[in-house]
Amino acid sequence: MASNALQQRLARRFVHLLSGSSDGKPPWLAAVAEGEEGGFFLPGDAPWIVHRDFATLVGGVRALLLQALHPGALGGVAQHSRYEEDPLGRLSGTIRWLTVTTFGSMTAIKDEAGRVNRMHDRVSGEYEKNSGEKTGYKAADKDLLLWVHIAFMDSFLRTHQNYSKNPIPGGADAYVAQWSKSVGPLGLDKVPMSEQELVQALDQYRPQLRVDEQASAVISWIRNAPLPPAAKPAYRLLFHSALATLPKDFQDMIGIRSFPLWLLRPITTTLLRLGRKAIGPDSPIEDAALARLRRVGLI
Repeated sequence: MASNALQQRLARRFVHLLSGSSDGKPPWLAAVAEGEEGGFFLPGDAPWIVHRDFATLVGGVRALLLQALHPGALGGVAQHSRYEEDPLGRLSGTIRWLTVTTFGSMTAIKDEAGRVNRMHDRVSGEYEKNSGEKTGYKAADKDLLLWVHIAFMDSFLRTHQNYSKNPIPGGADAYVAQWSKSVGPLGLDKVPMSEQELVQALDQYRPQLRVDEQASAVISWIRNAPLPPAAKPAYRLLFHSALATLPKDFQDMIGIRSFPLWLLRPITTTLLRLGRKAIGPDSPIEDAALARLRRVGLI
């Protein structure tokens, strides 16, 4: 009983850290639980397996670092995001989209995409390309949407490959192809459909990337995120684990010395496994999604 009570307390603190919720239930739980239909994915699909895993904690940090390398995507964050004043608010919004799109019904996915699209409509500005040319941007621009999609997809894939012992059904190609559905409701229809195409897409963006003063400030904030003191040692490990999985030229661009992957891989994998055990095997989001799928007869 005491062990269960401790797990419940740790689980509540974990959910609060990621979503701001104080009752142990993510605010988007109802969106996943409701509905009389399936969604994009079933429990055996690659995105479901990858996104239920604790390696996504590292993947989220990596995705933020990768996004910060593109001055257009960075402009949207720096000029329109409240990441400094309300870091949990921005984090929870991103987690909500990822969670609902992975585990929710088609209606929930449509509603969530509508929320994101309305937010994107308000985000616009101007940034300077590496050529020195100034150009306008909108968050809904397909070029920027594709970069953000690639940053998330590559990050969750690479961190799962390095820090999870759970195999991906169908491998990397299945994850890339299946997760491509996620950005259709956001207006993006041409995306990588295999691991090789994902690598090629990253290569195409390389000439556009840089770390300038603004990017350095955001990366420094990511590195020193304002977390509770008790969470900072674990987060420091997650940050370096994320950095170590980036391509070497991206690491050099960021300019922060990383520990070698051979050292981090067993340590981080063990930490994530212990973290999963510490908060218990139950996942309110996944349980709600499974209950809905059983209710409608899909599993």
